[in-house]
Amino acid sequence: MTREEIIAKSKEFLASEFEVDENLITPESPLKETLGLDSLDLVDVVVLIEQNFGVTLTGPDFVGVVSFDDFYTMLEKKING
Repeated sequence: MTREEIIAKSKEFLASEFEVDENLITPESPLKETLGLDSLDLVDVVVLIEQNFGVTLTGPDFVGVVSFDDFYTMLEKKING
C-alpha cells in the first residue's frame, strides 16, 4: 500500500470517528491534540487501524509519534513490513 493510500484512508476514518474536519489533519499537525485524544481514545485508534489495515499496533509503536507525519510513517512501516 502506498503512503498516499495510507494517508487518504487514515484521514477519512480518523476524521469521521473523532468528528474532526479532514482539513485539520495535515502532516505537521499534532496527532493527539488535533483529534483530542486521551489514553482511552488511543485504544480506539488501535482498533480502527486493525479494522482498516489489518495490522495490530501496541503502545511501543506510538513512541515518538507526535505529528500525523510520524503516524503515517509508523503505519507505512507496519503495513508494508
